Amino acid sequence: MIDRVLAAIDAVSAPTTIHAHCDLPCGVYDPAQARIEAQSVKACQEKYNGSDDHDFQTRALFIKEERADLVKHHLWVLWTDYFKPEHLQAHPQLPDLFWKATKTAGEAKKTNDESVGQRLLDEIDEIAGIFWETKK
Repeated sequence: MIDRVLAAIDAVSAPTTIHAHCDLPCGVYDPAQARIEAQSVKACQEKYNGSDDHDFQTRALFIKEERADLVKHHLWVLWTDYFKPEHLQAHPQLPDLFWKATKTAGEAKKTNDESVGQRLLDEIDEIAGIFWETKK
């Protein structure tokens, strides 16, 4: 009896090996994810600047920094997973655009200057324009 119980436990706990060419081939990419996070960055900058409440400002800083990291994450997913060599040939400015936008996201983490938040949105919009051209 104990042998059957042990065999059943082994069967349940044994890992199943699966094979795929990537982690999850969903094919769903959209610069809107980065833009939504960038909108949050700018909104947090505005809310920080519009408040005298220290606790509220601290929370706004925390959220802004978190969202700026998410902007970088979403931009890097687009850059590394979506854009292909043929896109770079057609749009040679792409590497510089991504470099600038991720640097601006990092800058936005360190400042509450709303113009930096706006610049981040503008840079993402420029990337989005090229993204949608490649989807035609």
